Amino acid sequence: MLPFWITLAGAGLASAATKFAGVNIAGFDFGADTTGTANLASALPPLTALNGPDGGGQMAHFATNDGLNMFRLPVTWQYLINNNSTVTDTSTLDATNFGKYDMLMQSCLSTGANCILNVHNYARFNNKVIGQGGPTDAAFANLWSQLATKYANNTKVIFGVMNEPHDLPNLSTWTKTVQAAVTAIRKTGATNHMILLPGTDFSGAQTFISNGSAGNLSTVVNLDNSTTNLIFDVHKYLDSDGSGTHTDCVSNHVTDTFTPLAAFLKTAQRTAMLSETGGGNTTSCLTDLCQTLTFINANSDVFMGYAGWAAGGFDQTYALAETPIKAANGNYTDVPIVTQCIVGTRKNSTA
Repeated sequence: MLPFWITLAGAGLASAATKFAGVNIAGFDFGADTTGTANLASALPPLTALNGPDGGGQMAHFATNDGLNMFRLPVTWQYLINNNSTVTDTSTLDATNFGKYDMLMQSCLSTGANCILNVHNYARFNNKVIGQGGPTDAAFANLWSQLATKYANNTKVIFGVMNEPHDLPNLSTWTKTVQAAVTAIRKTGATNHMILLPGTDFSGAQTFISNGSAGNLSTVVNLDNSTTNLIFDVHKYLDSDGSGTHTDCVSNHVTDTFTPLAAFLKTAQRTAMLSETGGGNTTSCLTDLCQTLTFINANSDVFMGYAGWAAGGFDQTYALAETPIKAANGNYTDVPIVTQCIVGTRKNSTA
């Protein structure tokens, strides 16, 4: 018998693990702040060809040795246009900076995994909310039109519209901004790609329903008015304040967060992606995160997958490091949170 916190009352248990599981490969987002500012000098491309950490090698290890099949590649809007002060409705991708980012994307795709292109700006550009006093919806749509055009022929690229919107003046207005991005993406011909739709409160899973994100984002549609491949994007950390800044966890949040979210998704016939979660390599987090991901895997009919935070540019001193340790012979060893939770729960669910 499965533990009580795995099963969803009144619902059938999914028969397999989530379709996707993986890790965030951070670095191009370094220097970003929750205000939507970005210090471009702090960006750390996780590529040995650019004298950075070996993000490509990490992904190859995760895919080949661990069976992971999805990686999230965060990058700031400022980095993509090589401008940390101004954006207009006609701003274009900077060829050099986008070329560097695309190197990481191609490294990801070469593993056979799905790869999330995530704009890591908190619904802002330099402390001004997109479509609400900051860059216009047209400017945001222009960004996504250019990005989607680059990858329109590869459906393994997943478009993560925005990282962790928060403190939005008007949620319904933000929903129109998300719709503008989705419409721009689909108009490039990228009609079969998955798109991740982010709500407010830092995309928090715990308040996704109560804060109105679920209801508002349910109105976002494709060009044909369908919602096919439009997936809700949620995050959840398990530390005392839910910030993902502490090494210890206090709860698996299955009962208060993921059970009601799964119930909503089942009723609404929608799906979600847990694109950020994690914890320290501590006893409490090894317990709680593994329980969380066991539940996510058990309800794979509504949870498409999950990505741990984070590897890439982070070293082992980072509180939530999921970066594998590379030996002199080039072999990688995973940290416990990856071995037991990110990888282990998925393997156990199909055993």
